[in-house]
Amino acid sequence: MSGTLASGPPERRPAPARDFFVCDFLGAVPKHDLAAMEHPLFSLSTRPDRRILDYEHNGCHVTIVPSVKGRATIFDADILIFCISQLMAALNAGREVARTLTLTAHDLMVATGRETSGDGYRRLRDAFERLAGTRITTDISTGDTETTTGFGLIESWQIVRRTRAGRMVSVSVTLSEWLYRAVLSKSVLTLSRDYFRLRKPLERRLYELARKHCGRQPEWQVSVATLCKKCGSASPRRVFRAMLREIIARGNIPDYDLEEVAGDVIRVTPQRLVETARAPTLRPETLETARARVPGADIYALEAEWRDFWTATGRPALRSPDRAFLGWLAKRAG
Repeated sequence: MSGTLASGPPERRPAPARDFFVCDFLGAVPKHDLAAMEHPLFSLSTRPDRRILDYEHNGCHVTIVPSVKGRATIFDADILIFCISQLMAALNAGREVARTLTLTAHDLMVATGRETSGDGYRRLRDAFERLAGTRITTDISTGDTETTTGFGLIESWQIVRRTRAGRMVSVSVTLSEWLYRAVLSKSVLTLSRDYFRLRKPLERRLYELARKHCGRQPEWQVSVATLCKKCGSASPRRVFRAMLREIIARGNIPDYDLEEVAGDVIRVTPQRLVETARAPTLRPETLETARARVPGADIYALEAEWRDFWTATGRPALRSPDRAFLGWLAKRAG
């Protein structure tokens, strides 16, 4: 009889922390990082843009070097917005996050209004390659950290699973440390879902700047020259001005109105202003209750949406704003 080693029950060891995060928040509120909204990191060109862009404004320096496939476009940024939105939803729900995300390609395409055809998957792959290939050198701070550093918009990506026909099913994306720090420090802003319906690159860029600089203020004024610079437009100023006038005439920038005023200046105003003095206030415990009822949701974005709803219904007097908010939230979820 062969000898055996006596042993007790197997030793239990703590499970290792995962070094990746699975994107599974359906309908996560769209979020974008402040630096990308402030500075022209993405190309507005619909053709491969291989220009090296040197940008300086108010003491910030950015150099953007494209790959042979061209600079990442403002539509490629949808991938980053999706990743940021998923990470912020997880942070708001108290979940652990990681710099590497595993996402379902179809979910990303649906969330950002992309086509789910075979050609749509091909364009998505091209977007990953441009994001990984575009290199940025900057001294822009993210969170409390300000350093001069060079990085790709994403560090790496890989197709984790394919269909039998070779179409990507799930994808792994590792964000740059720079962008990941921005998420952890919550240096992000909520976007309108209508942002993804804008098909003209300049319209998207104008919305980003309006959201960043105007927000809920009564107005924001900017010269056409500065706006052209902040958009990263390669067009002469007279051509850029003509494009602005066309966009102003259409009036389809979500949440904001643009107007040309004297002095070659553009005035931006929110379409719906909530009167702060009359707006109902909610107790902190009400927000905690709402957070428990809608795990993973951006409660502050929901609160802002409810205030807009209250404004649109004529600002009725409320005996209990907290009860009204929770009731509205239940109807919205149903």
